[in-house]
Formats: sequence, structure tokens, C-alpha cells
Amino acid sequence: MTKLTPKARDALPERSFALSGWRYPIEDIAHARNALARVSQDGSTAEQEEVRQKVHALYPELRHRE
Repeated sequence: MTKLTPKARDALPERSFALSGWRYPIEDIAHARNALARVSQDGSTAEQEEVRQKVHALYPELRHRE
């Protein structure tokens, strides 16, 4: 996974995050995998579903890897 510096994170558009408030960056497939893992540990059921939907919409190949 590429290093996401604070400056690079701030430069990302809102659509590069799975949740509002700039939570769970999904700008590439490695970050999308990480977002799925993190939200499964820390997120509510609703947050988990929202992150899954956004990740799978951008990266359908991850659909069967959970």
C-alpha cells in the first residue's frame, strides 16, 4: 500500500473516501482493502455496509475476497 501523507490525503476529493468526514480512503485498491478490514473492526453495521457498497462499486474484483 502506498504511503498516504497528510498533505496527499488533504488533496484527495471527497469521493475518494468511503464515509463522509474523510474516513476510510479508497483511492486505490490497497486502501480499499484496508478500509474493508478497518471498518469490520471499528465500524457500526451501517458503516460496514456503506463502506462495502462503495468499495465494491469501485473495485468489483474485491467482492469475493472478503
